[in-house]
Amino acid sequence: MDACCFPRSELDDRATVAISFPISAPSKFIPGNATGVRYHGLDEMGLIAVSGQPGCRFEEVARITANRLGFELVTASRIAALVEKEFAPLASVPHRAYLDLVASIVARLATTHHLVMCGDGLELLSKQLPGMLRVHIVAPDSVRVGNIMLDERLDRPAARQAIRAAEEHQRAERKQRFGVSGLPAHLFDLVLNAEQLDTEHLADLIVNAAHSSGLIERGYLSAAAEAQLQFRCRLRLSKHGIVPPDKVALPRKSFAHPSEEIFANLLDFYRIPWEYEPRSFPIQWDRDGKVSEAFTPDFYLTEFDLYVELTTMKQSLVTRKNRKVKLLRQLYPHVNIQVFYQKDFANLIFKYGLAERTAKV
Repeated sequence: MDACCFPRSELDDRATVAISFPISAPSKFIPGNATGVRYHGLDEMGLIAVSGQPGCRFEEVARITANRLGFELVTASRIAALVEKEFAPLASVPHRAYLDLVASIVARLATTHHLVMCGDGLELLSKQLPGMLRVHIVAPDSVRVGNIMLDERLDRPAARQAIRAAEEHQRAERKQRFGVSGLPAHLFDLVLNAEQLDTEHLADLIVNAAHSSGLIERGYLSAAAEAQLQFRCRLRLSKHGIVPPDKVALPRKSFAHPSEEIFANLLDFYRIPWEYEPRSFPIQWDRDGKVSEAFTPDFYLTEFDLYVELTTMKQSLVTRKNRKVKLLRQLYPHVNIQVFYQKDFANLIFKYGLAERTAKV
């Protein structure tokens, strides 16, 4: 039978649970996780990434594997469609944002499905989704050319040319998206040679690996783990200027510092209304009663009646800001203001249950 389809809404919003952030649990090395960092629940789901050289029929192998395991099949074209639905067309976003876009999509799907993903570079998601089984399929040129001749109904010279063009495209795309064009073997848990094995046999080997590793016995990604991963993805996407596609298109302010624009983008991701430097508060006066110093907080969050002043890593600047905030609180006790570090924003998101408040396309 064919791989089963997603329900009517593939990216349904789901409630999350309140969690503390950042994660303080001890680190643990997970196979397939190059960073060695363990996120709660991220290594407990069934996730397989299948890629291969052009002409190796790795898409067919992925389909058969998904059918036999009862997993959902997510192809490269399906990923592109979901990214466009949730964010924007892939062609319109920065290449280096690709992995975070895909990680956000995969995390959402993994809360209700085990997945077999099929596409180039998806093995690199293991840095964010540890525990996945990473499979790569190779074959000699003669086998791959023969497959293209049959699949595309081409003669040998045309098939050989198609292989070379596909390889060049694959290298260029990897360089743009991931910064490297090579495919070192250590990126994969299982490298299979299709020279003497057909797609059925290759799928058998992947299924056996999934069984022996205990992957098929895992549960779905927890809501808390998804919320943690989504926050990290959205923070990095905000640095690329990627915001929800359906947000109200208001004129953008000229921000004084790049970190302020990133913060604004992240607020947009979580649909938090904001105003940039809407008001200045006098905090010191000269002998004539004229204002000698004023303080203008970076943001005002209307939903929380909260003024926010962002910090930097320079202690001297933080000290000056803290002094101004202290003066403001003394002079304007009715004004709610907070100096914000990155972790404070994460706490805001999870404390008020905003993690599920995503853009709806």
